[in-house]
Amino acid sequence: MPTPPPRLNLVVLRSKDIDRAARFYEQMGLRFTRHAHGSGPIHYSSEVNGLVFEIYPVTESSTPTISTRVGFAVDDVDLIVRLLGEIGAKIITPASDSQWGRRAVVEDFDGHRVELTKGAPSP
Repeated sequence: MPTPPPRLNLVVLRSKDIDRAARFYEQMGLRFTRHAHGSGPIHYSSEVNGLVFEIYPVTESSTPTISTRVGFAVDDVDLIVRLLGEIGAKIITPASDSQWGRRAVVEDFDGHRVELTKGAPSP
């Protein structure tokens, strides 16, 4: 009997300013707590629907993650884009209707591309 496919449960991004990065993602509704495991660095962690989303500081020994693209399904793409714009986020692709539903792409303060979507209505 085949095993079920894997389920994504962790995303870790690296940031030059974890406090500023947390403010960006909080505009989408994520809520963070500050963590440090043992002697590891202080970082932010948010758990929603079984997914842990963490923001760690960039260090001399860590690799930048700016080529990582993340996507979030949100209830109101236009509202989230407006809130992110108000705090200075770069809007790459303004909110518009697409084959995937309402969609926009923004850039966080470290250069990560973030895709926001609200699903296409059912036929």
